[in-house]
Amino acid sequence: MRHSISRCSRICITALLALSTAALSAPAAAQATLSEAQALLAQGQRSQALDKIDRVLASTPKDRQARFLKGVILAEMNRLDDAAVVFVKLTEEAPELPEPYNNLAVIYAQQKQFDKAKAALEMAIRTHPSYAVAHENLGDLYAKMARQAYDRALQIDSSNSNAQAKLNLLRDISTAGARPATPTKPVTVAVTTPAPTAAPEVPAVKPVQAASSTAAVAASSKPAASAASSSAVAEAPAKPATADNDQRAVRSTVLSWAEAWSKKNTKEYLGYYARDFDVPDGKTRSAWEAERIDRVGKPGAIKVTLSELDIKLNGDRAIVRFKQNYQSASFKSASGKTLEMILRNGRWQIQQERIGR
Repeated sequence: MRHSISRCSRICITALLALSTAALSAPAAAQATLSEAQALLAQGQRSQALDKIDRVLASTPKDRQARFLKGVILAEMNRLDDAAVVFVKLTEEAPELPEPYNNLAVIYAQQKQFDKAKAALEMAIRTHPSYAVAHENLGDLYAKMARQAYDRALQIDSSNSNAQAKLNLLRDISTAGARPATPTKPVTVAVTTPAPTAAPEVPAVKPVQAASSTAAVAASSKPAASAASSSAVAEAPAKPATADNDQRAVRSTVLSWAEAWSKKNTKEYLGYYARDFDVPDGKTRSAWEAERIDRVGKPGAIKVTLSELDIKLNGDRAIVRFKQNYQSASFKSASGKTLEMILRNGRWQIQQERIGR
Protein backbone atom coordinates (compact mmCIF):
# COMPACT_ATOMS: atom_id res chain seq x y z
CA MET A 1 0.00 0.00 0.00
CA ARG A 2 1.16 3.57 -0.63
CA HIS A 3 0.55 6.76 1.28
CA SER A 4 -0.48 10.06 -0.25
CA ILE A 5 1.93 12.83 -1.21
CA SER A 6 3.29 14.11 2.07
CA ARG A 7 2.25 17.71 1.43
CA CYS A 8 -1.17 17.65 -0.16
CA SER A 9 -4.48 19.45 0.00
CA ARG A 10 -6.26 16.53 1.58
CA ILE A 11 -6.33 14.69 4.88
CA CYS A 12 -6.04 10.92 4.56
CA ILE A 13 -7.52 8.11 6.59
CA THR A 14 -5.93 4.82 7.72
CA ALA A 15 -7.13 1.88 5.67
CA LEU A 16 -6.81 -1.02 8.10
CA LEU A 17 -6.78 -1.78 11.80
CA ALA A 18 -4.98 -5.08 12.38
CA LEU A 19 -5.48 -6.52 15.86
CA SER A 20 -2.50 -8.55 16.98
CA THR A 21 -3.97 -10.06 20.12
CA ALA A 22 -5.06 -13.61 19.32
CA ALA A 23 -7.98 -13.49 21.73
CA LEU A 24 -9.51 -10.62 19.76
CA SER A 25 -8.76 -11.95 16.29
CA ALA A 26 -11.72 -12.80 14.09
CA PRO A 27 -12.36 -16.48 13.22
CA ALA A 28 -10.81 -17.76 10.01
CA ALA A 29 -14.10 -17.51 8.12
CA ALA A 30 -14.56 -13.92 9.27
CA GLN A 31 -10.99 -13.06 8.27
CA ALA A 32 -11.66 -14.42 4.79
CA THR A 33 -14.79 -12.28 4.55
CA LEU A 34 -12.84 -9.22 5.70
CA SER A 35 -10.27 -9.88 2.97
CA GLU A 36 -13.06 -10.09 0.41
CA ALA A 37 -14.48 -6.80 1.71
CA GLN A 38 -11.09 -5.13 1.31
CA ALA A 39 -10.82 -6.43 -2.26
CA LEU A 40 -14.31 -5.15 -3.07
CA LEU A 41 -13.44 -1.77 -1.59
CA ALA A 42 -10.29 -1.65 -3.71
CA GLN A 43 -12.52 -2.16 -6.76
CA GLY A 44 -14.80 0.67 -5.69
CA GLN A 45 -17.66 -1.69 -4.79
CA ARG A 46 -18.39 0.01 -1.48
CA SER A 47 -21.94 -1.25 -0.94
CA GLN A 48 -20.87 -4.85 -1.49
CA ALA A 49 -17.89 -4.37 0.83
CA LEU A 50 -20.19 -2.94 3.50
CA ASP A 51 -22.51 -5.94 3.13
CA LYS A 52 -19.54 -8.26 3.78
CA ILE A 53 -18.55 -6.33 6.90
CA ASP A 54 -22.11 -6.29 8.22
CA ARG A 55 -22.21 -10.05 7.74
CA VAL A 56 -19.13 -10.44 9.95
CA LEU A 57 -20.53 -8.06 12.56
CA ALA A 58 -23.83 -9.95 12.64
CA SER A 59 -21.99 -12.93 14.14
CA THR A 60 -19.16 -11.07 15.93
CA PRO A 61 -20.51 -7.59 16.74
CA LYS A 62 -17.50 -6.64 18.89
CA ASP A 63 -14.89 -7.41 16.23
CA ARG A 64 -12.80 -4.22 16.26
CA GLN A 65 -11.06 -4.96 12.98
CA ALA A 66 -14.40 -5.28 11.18
CA ARG A 67 -15.80 -2.19 12.88
CA PHE A 68 -12.73 -0.14 12.00
CA LEU A 69 -12.95 -1.21 8.37
CA LYS A 70 -16.66 -0.37 8.42
CA GLY A 71 -15.76 3.14 9.53
CA VAL A 72 -13.35 3.45 6.59
CA ILE A 73 -16.00 2.21 4.14
CA LEU A 74 -18.61 4.62 5.51
CA ALA A 75 -16.12 7.47 5.10
CA GLU A 76 -15.49 6.30 1.52
CA MET A 77 -19.25 6.49 0.94
CA ASN A 78 -19.20 10.06 2.32
CA ARG A 79 -21.37 8.97 5.25
CA LEU A 80 -19.14 10.95 7.57
CA ASP A 81 -21.53 11.16 10.53
CA ASP A 82 -21.99 7.38 10.53
CA ALA A 83 -18.24 6.85 10.21
CA ALA A 84 -17.63 9.23 13.12
CA VAL A 85 -20.01 7.21 15.32
CA VAL A 86 -17.95 4.08 14.61
CA PHE A 87 -14.63 5.73 15.47
CA VAL A 88 -16.01 7.48 18.58
CA LYS A 89 -17.21 4.12 19.90
CA LEU A 90 -13.78 2.59 19.24
CA THR A 91 -12.05 5.41 21.14
CA GLU A 92 -14.37 4.77 24.09
CA GLU A 93 -13.76 1.01 24.11
CA ALA A 94 -10.04 1.10 23.29
CA PRO A 95 -8.69 4.52 24.36
CA GLU A 96 -5.13 3.19 24.12
CA LEU A 97 -5.35 2.98 20.30
CA PRO A 98 -4.29 6.14 18.42
CA GLU A 99 -5.69 5.24 14.98
CA PRO A 100 -9.41 5.74 15.76
CA TYR A 101 -8.61 9.18 17.22
CA ASN A 102 -6.62 10.06 14.12
CA ASN A 103 -9.38 9.00 11.74
CA LEU A 104 -11.96 10.82 13.82
CA ALA A 105 -9.82 13.95 13.42
CA VAL A 106 -9.79 13.40 9.65
CA ILE A 107 -13.59 13.44 9.59
CA TYR A 108 -13.85 16.47 11.87
CA ALA A 109 -11.38 18.35 9.67
CA GLN A 110 -13.42 17.62 6.56
CA GLN A 111 -16.50 18.89 8.39
CA LYS A 112 -14.50 22.03 9.30
CA GLN A 113 -14.77 21.23 13.01
CA PHE A 114 -11.12 22.13 13.53
CA ASP A 115 -11.22 22.38 17.34
CA LYS A 116 -12.58 18.84 17.55
CA ALA A 117 -10.01 17.65 15.01
CA LYS A 118 -7.22 19.22 17.07
CA ALA A 119 -8.48 17.60 20.29
CA ALA A 120 -8.72 14.18 18.63
CA LEU A 121 -5.17 14.41 17.25
CA GLU A 122 -3.85 15.49 20.64
CA MET A 123 -5.50 12.41 22.17
CA ALA A 124 -3.87 10.21 19.52
CA ILE A 125 -0.48 11.68 20.45
CA ARG A 126 -1.18 11.35 24.17
CA THR A 127 -1.96 7.65 23.80
CA HIS A 128 1.06 7.07 21.57
CA PRO A 129 3.63 9.91 21.73
CA SER A 130 5.76 8.44 18.91
CA TYR A 131 2.84 8.17 16.46
CA ALA A 132 4.35 10.28 13.66
CA VAL A 133 1.20 10.27 11.54
CA ALA A 134 -0.78 12.17 14.18
CA HIS A 135 2.07 14.66 14.68
CA GLU A 136 2.17 15.35 10.94
CA ASN A 137 -1.60 15.70 10.73
CA LEU A 138 -1.61 18.08 13.68
CA GLY A 139 1.06 20.21 12.03
CA ASP A 140 -0.91 20.31 8.80
CA LEU A 141 -4.07 21.17 10.71
CA TYR A 142 -2.29 24.11 12.37
CA ALA A 143 -1.10 25.22 8.93
CA LYS A 144 -4.65 25.08 7.61
CA MET A 145 -5.99 27.09 10.54
CA ALA A 146 -3.15 29.61 10.16
CA ARG A 147 -3.86 30.05 6.47
CA GLN A 148 -7.53 30.73 7.16
CA ALA A 149 -6.58 33.27 9.85
CA TYR A 150 -4.20 35.08 7.48
CA ASP A 151 -6.89 35.09 4.79
CA ARG A 152 -9.33 36.71 7.22
CA ALA A 153 -6.71 39.28 8.22
CA LEU A 154 -6.19 40.22 4.57
CA GLN A 155 -9.93 40.47 3.99
CA ILE A 156 -10.09 43.00 6.81
CA ASP A 157 -6.92 44.85 5.79
CA SER A 158 -5.66 44.07 2.28
CA SER A 159 -2.56 46.23 2.89
CA ASN A 160 -1.34 44.00 5.74
CA SER A 161 2.05 43.04 4.28
CA ASN A 162 3.01 40.87 7.27
CA ALA A 163 -0.06 38.65 6.87
CA GLN A 164 0.52 38.42 3.12
CA ALA A 165 4.18 37.43 3.63
CA LYS A 166 3.24 34.71 6.11
CA LEU A 167 0.51 33.42 3.80
CA ASN A 168 3.02 33.28 0.93
CA LEU A 169 5.45 31.41 3.17
CA LEU A 170 2.83 28.76 3.91
CA ARG A 171 2.19 28.38 0.18
CA ASP A 172 5.93 28.06 -0.51
CA ILE A 173 6.25 25.36 2.17
CA SER A 174 3.36 23.45 0.65
CA THR A 175 4.82 23.59 -2.86
CA ALA A 176 8.35 22.72 -1.76
CA GLY A 177 7.17 19.81 0.36
CA ALA A 178 5.25 18.03 -2.40
CA ARG A 179 6.94 14.83 -3.52
CA PRO A 180 5.85 11.52 -5.03
CA ALA A 181 4.38 8.92 -2.73
CA THR A 182 6.59 6.03 -1.66
CA PRO A 183 5.38 2.52 -0.88
CA THR A 184 4.89 1.77 2.78
CA LYS A 185 3.20 -0.84 4.91
CA PRO A 186 -0.13 -0.30 6.66
CA VAL A 187 -0.24 0.53 10.34
CA THR A 188 -0.75 -2.41 12.67
CA VAL A 189 -2.27 -1.69 16.06
CA ALA A 190 -1.47 -3.88 19.04
CA VAL A 191 -4.39 -3.97 21.42
CA THR A 192 -2.27 -4.62 24.49
CA THR A 193 0.25 -1.85 23.81
CA PRO A 194 0.00 1.46 21.98
CA ALA A 195 3.05 0.84 19.81
CA PRO A 196 2.20 -0.04 16.17
CA THR A 197 4.05 -2.78 14.31
CA ALA A 198 4.32 -3.64 10.63
CA ALA A 199 1.44 -5.53 9.02
CA PRO A 200 1.05 -7.35 5.68
CA GLU A 201 0.18 -5.16 2.75
CA VAL A 202 -3.49 -4.83 1.84
CA PRO A 203 -5.17 -3.30 -1.22
CA ALA A 204 -5.17 0.47 -1.19
CA VAL A 205 -8.51 2.13 -0.75
CA LYS A 206 -9.59 4.99 -3.01
CA PRO A 207 -9.85 8.47 -1.40
CA VAL A 208 -13.16 10.06 -0.49
CA GLN A 209 -13.54 13.41 -2.22
CA ALA A 210 -14.14 16.27 0.17
CA ALA A 211 -16.88 18.86 -0.16
CA SER A 212 -14.21 21.58 -0.31
CA SER A 213 -10.96 21.79 -2.24
CA THR A 214 -8.90 21.68 0.93
CA ALA A 215 -9.96 18.46 2.62
CA ALA A 216 -10.83 14.90 1.70
CA VAL A 217 -11.01 11.58 3.45
CA ALA A 218 -8.95 8.79 1.89
CA ALA A 219 -7.81 5.33 2.90
CA SER A 220 -4.07 5.11 3.30
CA SER A 221 -1.44 3.34 5.32
CA LYS A 222 0.05 6.68 6.32
CA PRO A 223 -2.63 9.36 6.74
CA ALA A 224 -1.46 12.89 6.09
CA ALA A 225 -3.15 16.28 6.27
CA SER A 226 -2.20 19.54 4.64
CA ALA A 227 -3.87 22.89 4.47
CA ALA A 228 -0.94 25.05 3.57
CA SER A 229 -2.18 25.65 0.03
CA SER A 230 -5.58 26.22 -1.51
CA SER A 231 -4.43 24.70 -4.79
CA ALA A 232 -4.72 20.92 -5.07
CA VAL A 233 -1.46 19.00 -5.37
CA ALA A 234 -1.82 16.06 -7.74
CA GLU A 235 -0.87 12.65 -6.45
CA ALA A 236 1.85 10.69 -8.18
CA PRO A 237 0.53 8.08 -10.64
CA ALA A 238 -0.22 4.86 -8.82
CA LYS A 239 2.04 1.92 -9.52
CA PRO A 240 0.42 -1.20 -10.99
CA ALA A 241 -1.18 -3.46 -8.42
CA THR A 242 0.94 -6.38 -7.32
CA ALA A 243 0.23 -9.86 -8.64
CA ASP A 244 -0.94 -10.92 -5.18
CA ASN A 245 -3.45 -8.07 -5.02
CA ASP A 246 -4.72 -8.89 -8.51
CA GLN A 247 -5.05 -12.54 -7.54
CA ARG A 248 -7.13 -11.58 -4.50
CA ALA A 249 -9.27 -9.17 -6.51
CA VAL A 250 -9.99 -11.75 -9.23
CA ARG A 251 -10.76 -14.43 -6.66
CA SER A 252 -13.06 -12.10 -4.73
CA THR A 253 -14.90 -11.10 -7.93
CA VAL A 254 -15.48 -14.72 -8.98
CA LEU A 255 -16.72 -15.71 -5.52
CA SER A 256 -19.03 -12.69 -5.41
CA TRP A 257 -20.38 -13.63 -8.86
CA ALA A 258 -21.23 -17.12 -7.58
CA GLU A 259 -22.77 -15.64 -4.44
CA ALA A 260 -25.01 -13.30 -6.45
CA TRP A 261 -26.07 -16.30 -8.53
CA SER A 262 -26.91 -18.29 -5.38
CA LYS A 263 -28.89 -15.37 -3.98
CA LYS A 264 -30.76 -15.10 -7.31
CA ASN A 265 -29.81 -11.44 -7.50
CA THR A 266 -29.99 -11.26 -11.29
CA LYS A 267 -29.07 -7.58 -11.54
CA GLU A 268 -25.85 -8.04 -9.57
CA TYR A 269 -25.15 -11.39 -11.26
CA LEU A 270 -25.40 -9.94 -14.78
CA GLY A 271 -23.33 -6.95 -13.69
CA TYR A 272 -20.24 -9.17 -13.52
CA TYR A 273 -20.30 -9.69 -17.31
CA ALA A 274 -18.36 -7.30 -19.55
CA ARG A 275 -20.20 -5.25 -22.16
CA ASP A 276 -18.38 -7.25 -24.87
CA PHE A 277 -19.11 -10.62 -23.25
CA ASP A 278 -18.89 -13.46 -25.78
CA VAL A 279 -22.53 -14.57 -25.76
CA PRO A 280 -22.78 -18.36 -26.34
CA ASP A 281 -24.73 -20.15 -29.08
CA GLY A 282 -24.91 -17.08 -31.31
CA LYS A 283 -27.61 -15.44 -29.17
CA THR A 284 -27.98 -11.69 -28.85
CA ARG A 285 -26.96 -10.16 -25.53
CA SER A 286 -30.55 -9.20 -24.72
CA ALA A 287 -31.87 -12.70 -25.51
CA TRP A 288 -29.15 -14.31 -23.40
CA GLU A 289 -29.84 -11.98 -20.46
CA ALA A 290 -33.58 -12.67 -20.67
CA GLU A 291 -32.85 -16.40 -20.62
CA ARG A 292 -30.53 -16.08 -17.61
CA ILE A 293 -33.05 -13.94 -15.71
CA ASP A 294 -35.72 -16.58 -16.35
CA ARG A 295 -33.53 -19.48 -15.24
CA VAL A 296 -31.89 -17.85 -12.24
CA GLY A 297 -35.12 -16.24 -11.08
CA LYS A 298 -37.22 -19.42 -11.05
CA PRO A 299 -38.89 -20.22 -7.70
CA GLY A 300 -36.87 -22.33 -5.29
CA ALA A 301 -33.48 -22.05 -3.65
CA ILE A 302 -30.25 -22.68 -5.53
CA LYS A 303 -26.69 -23.01 -4.31
CA VAL A 304 -23.56 -22.43 -6.37
CA THR A 305 -20.21 -23.24 -4.78
CA LEU A 306 -16.75 -23.06 -6.32
CA SER A 307 -13.60 -24.96 -5.44
CA GLU A 308 -10.09 -25.63 -6.76
CA LEU A 309 -9.76 -22.11 -8.18
CA ASP A 310 -6.75 -21.69 -10.49
CA ILE A 311 -6.01 -18.11 -11.58
CA LYS A 312 -3.60 -17.18 -14.37
CA LEU A 313 -2.86 -13.47 -14.80
CA ASN A 314 -1.56 -11.69 -17.89
CA GLY A 315 -1.61 -7.92 -17.43
CA ASP A 316 -5.23 -6.76 -17.44
CA ARG A 317 -6.51 -10.22 -18.34
CA ALA A 318 -7.07 -13.35 -16.29
CA ILE A 319 -8.12 -16.94 -16.92
CA VAL A 320 -9.88 -18.60 -13.99
CA ARG A 321 -10.49 -22.35 -13.90
CA PHE A 322 -12.47 -24.04 -11.13
CA LYS A 323 -14.85 -26.80 -10.17
CA GLN A 324 -18.46 -25.60 -10.00
CA ASN A 325 -21.11 -27.34 -7.91
CA TYR A 326 -24.71 -26.38 -8.65
CA GLN A 327 -27.66 -27.57 -6.59
CA SER A 328 -31.39 -26.88 -6.66
CA ALA A 329 -34.43 -28.76 -5.40
CA SER A 330 -34.64 -30.79 -8.62
CA PHE A 331 -31.15 -30.72 -10.11
CA LYS A 332 -27.56 -31.21 -9.01
CA SER A 333 -24.36 -31.02 -11.06
CA ALA A 334 -20.60 -30.75 -10.70
CA SER A 335 -18.49 -29.62 -13.62
CA GLY A 336 -15.35 -27.78 -14.56
CA LYS A 337 -15.67 -24.21 -15.79
CA THR A 338 -13.39 -21.54 -17.23
CA LEU A 339 -13.87 -17.77 -17.10
CA GLU A 340 -11.84 -15.36 -19.19
CA MET A 341 -11.80 -11.99 -17.44
CA ILE A 342 -10.67 -8.45 -18.21
CA LEU A 343 -9.87 -5.51 -15.91
CA ARG A 344 -11.79 -2.36 -16.83
CA ASN A 345 -12.19 0.80 -14.77
CA GLY A 346 -10.77 -0.98 -11.72
CA ARG A 347 -13.21 -3.92 -11.96
CA TRP A 348 -12.63 -7.48 -13.12
CA GLN A 349 -15.40 -8.55 -15.52
CA ILE A 350 -16.26 -11.80 -17.30
CA GLN A 351 -15.55 -11.67 -21.03
CA GLN A 352 -16.08 -15.35 -21.81
CA GLU A 353 -17.62 -18.28 -19.89
CA ARG A 354 -17.34 -21.91 -20.95
CA ILE A 355 -17.77 -25.40 -19.57
CA GLY A 356 -14.56 -27.36 -19.06
CA ARG A 357 -11.18 -26.55 -17.56
